[in-house]
Amino acid sequence: MVIEIDFNSDEAIYIQLTNQIILGIATSRLQEGDALPSVRQLAENIGINMHTVNKAYSLLRQEGFVSIDRRRGAVISIDVDKIKALQELKGNLMVALAKGCCKNITRDEVHQLIDEIFDEYNADR
Repeated sequence: MVIEIDFNSDEAIYIQLTNQIILGIATSRLQEGDALPSVRQLAENIGINMHTVNKAYSLLRQEGFVSIDRRRGAVISIDVDKIKALQELKGNLMVALAKGCCKNITRDEVHQLIDEIFDEYNADR
């Protein structure tokens, strides 16, 4: 698993780490049942604090992307509650679309962007 952190980004490191793991799942680079590196190992590999990795793993667990196993550590474990996932996605999309509307982004532009992103993730499956 290759994680690239932009230390100059305004986005918090734990968020960057969380998002890259989610993208790894979406693009099938990470599969259900895969164990993530230990907190210490990943922190050393990236050159960040262990607490930052722990915060990312905790967020991933809360959002239903990983489970924490005493023996295996953080394991990819997708939350199968589709209704909950759809409600969460709807909330996130509402905010993203509101921002787009404020910037005069059209419905057609949004649809085109969603199709591009969806096709990109499904091309790897």
